[in-house]
Amino acid sequence: MRQVHLFTDFSFKGPYLGEVKSVLARNLEDVTCIDLMHDAPKFNPKASAYLLAALSQQFNKGDSCLAIVDPEVGSKQRRPVLIIADDIVYCGPDNGLFSIVIKNAKNTACYEVIITAEPDSKTFHGRDLFAPSLAKYLNNNLTDFNVIDCTTLVGFDWDDALNEIIYFDGYGNAVIGRRAHTLSVNNRLSVNGVEIESAEIFSSVAINKPFWYMNSMGLVEIAVNQGSAQTSLNLNLGQPVTIII
Repeated sequence: MRQVHLFTDFSFKGPYLGEVKSVLARNLEDVTCIDLMHDAPKFNPKASAYLLAALSQQFNKGDSCLAIVDPEVGSKQRRPVLIIADDIVYCGPDNGLFSIVIKNAKNTACYEVIITAEPDSKTFHGRDLFAPSLAKYLNNNLTDFNVIDCTTLVGFDWDDALNEIIYFDGYGNAVIGRRAHTLSVNNRLSVNGVEIESAEIFSSVAINKPFWYMNSMGLVEIAVNQGSAQTSLNLNLGQPVTIII
């Protein structure tokens, strides 16, 4: 059974996600589409790159991932690419979305997808270009994929860690673009003038007290016990976070 993980900023509203899944189902046998994330930070491929890299740690060899986050998807300056990183296949736009995946991988190969026919829609390359291209590659039709140097991809020079808020979950917890294992439990975080200590679990701190911990993706996350870190600390996407040693 093939597993295709879908990572987008589409949301679940409208027909877009269903149309992409339909293309994959028509072109791949025994495929399971996994809705990994559809509220990736809109128009923010940099923040999304750190989320995708963290989530991809749970993929198995042989899996694939269709990843699409705007802006400039479909424009001439954002070529479609296909990446193989540690035996996992990724397909989407060259806008930085795969940069951290590549930096974390031991073995990579990068290809530009050559467009041989104009897509049906100029504004829905997820359905008309990326999904068919991924299916084509997975079906061992390797034409129209030109090898490129991975170092030419957008975001290849981005740091391994991003000390800023990249995502808010439904509870208002703030996810930071840094792997938690790079910090010590003695490190504190500072944001909006508030110093935040670490804790392993929510019940380790008093109600309404902020703390940071390693979340389920392995990233640093700021939370408030039985509250919203986003609201109580007045946090915003892209806000810098200082690491106190």
